Amino acid sequence: MVASFTMKKHLPALFVVAAAALSAGAQPALTVYNQNFAVVREKVPLDLKAGENTAAYAGVTLHVEPDSVVLRDPAGKVPFRIFEQSYRADTMSQGLLLSLNEGKILDFLVRDRDGKEYAVKGKIIRSGYTPNHAAMNRYGQQFMMRQQALGDWGQGQGQPIIEVDGKLRFSLPGEPLFPALTDDAILKPTLTWKLGAERAAKFGAELSYITGGMSWEASYNLVAPEKGDTLDLVGWVTIDNQSGQTFENAGIKLMAGDVSKLQPQEGYGAMDAVGGLRMMRSEMGPAVTEKAFDEFHLYSLARPTTLRNRETKQVEFIRAVGVKAKTFYVYNGAWIDPNRYRGWNIENIRNDRDYGTQSNPKVWVMREFENSEKNGLGQPLPKGRTRFYRRDDGDGRLEFTGENTIDHTPKNETVRIYTGDAFDIVGERKRTDHVLSNRNDWMEEAFEIKLRNRKTEPVEVRVTEKLYRWLNWTVLQESHAHEKTDSQKIEFRVTVPADGETVVTYRVRYDWR
Repeated sequence: MVASFTMKKHLPALFVVAAAALSAGAQPALTVYNQNFAVVREKVPLDLKAGENTAAYAGVTLHVEPDSVVLRDPAGKVPFRIFEQSYRADTMSQGLLLSLNEGKILDFLVRDRDGKEYAVKGKIIRSGYTPNHAAMNRYGQQFMMRQQALGDWGQGQGQPIIEVDGKLRFSLPGEPLFPALTDDAILKPTLTWKLGAERAAKFGAELSYITGGMSWEASYNLVAPEKGDTLDLVGWVTIDNQSGQTFENAGIKLMAGDVSKLQPQEGYGAMDAVGGLRMMRSEMGPAVTEKAFDEFHLYSLARPTTLRNRETKQVEFIRAVGVKAKTFYVYNGAWIDPNRYRGWNIENIRNDRDYGTQSNPKVWVMREFENSEKNGLGQPLPKGRTRFYRRDDGDGRLEFTGENTIDHTPKNETVRIYTGDAFDIVGERKRTDHVLSNRNDWMEEAFEIKLRNRKTEPVEVRVTEKLYRWLNWTVLQESHAHEKTDSQKIEFRVTVPADGETVVTYRVRYDWR
């Protein structure tokens, strides 16, 4: 909990925080992160008298992090101090009222078969009420096990014990009738403060806090013609609100990037009308604007938006036509049996003659494009799911051809995506020679890789070979020039003719001397 204020010397200072002021008006502001949390900023009216005051706010979310709360005067003109802050999340319910009346006698309303009502008195021995999940997650398994003894975990209310006419029953005899609510009863999650003020003041305080239960993610739909790789791209942001609170006419920002955020201890327990992509852009301006912010990127929705509790909302944030892309193929022919070789180290690999000799026939389909202004894009792309479609020239309909995810991609970088395995391209890899020195200090291996293309046009295949035996290696012979892509990996880029075959061979020596 942090407060910002100016105090006289006889009032001890607390922490001072510089936070962004809310925009004009009383509407809330949200910054949602794609790591399942958000920062909420709201205006809270305070009417303080000189001395000690009590204030309560019942508009916070169910998943607020109480120690993240910042309450301050955004103008910095009103000096006040926070003596105490309380957060109560167990809102009023039948189970909670039963727990508050344990040991007391209540009236229970009973209806007979004829619909007549009469009252039965019963003493609440045990309510069966179970505290909220947040407490269980925070205090761990032992706490959870003890609470389970009181009731059914996760239900909010377990099995009650009621004494009626000197006998115990493990259910309610009827509908409980409770006395009137007291002044301290809460109907919603509530923050309560005890505040100290030097002088009377009436102003709009700024309340900021971090909450769970909110997230956002990006998704992209890319459409290509039946022949060719020029793409039309539409990007969406999907905002999900499971926080327990509705935000009316909120200003919403979306933070993209991997922000360091400690995770709590865990308890146990649209596709738009893409056919209209070639229409002119709206003259009303973009729905989402983007800017660099610290080490991340911040996307702002252009218009205030109402985000209801348990609502998922989508907003288009990028649209591009005529994005030049490229399809190529990758063959990684060595199949490593995960069951046999699980946990192996480099010494095991060195001494196993057969390691890496099993063949994988699948050839990967890869698509890539440049995220540049010249290519119709040129803005940071947040991570998200990417779906590819092709338009069938016969009937004009779109057919789904694969999907994957992309990571956060800065502008002027290449987006490269695996979308499936090729049907008409097959790979075959076999070892043709293996020589180990008498002293076991060097080894030579030779491989033959065949690529067969049954398409009606030639294709480019990038053959990736992992030199897994050792870091010190030399390629002695090769049919095609290789490119070293890392300390233990080489790549051959070859063209396979239409309805034809290309053979790649190489010989490598490993040296342990």
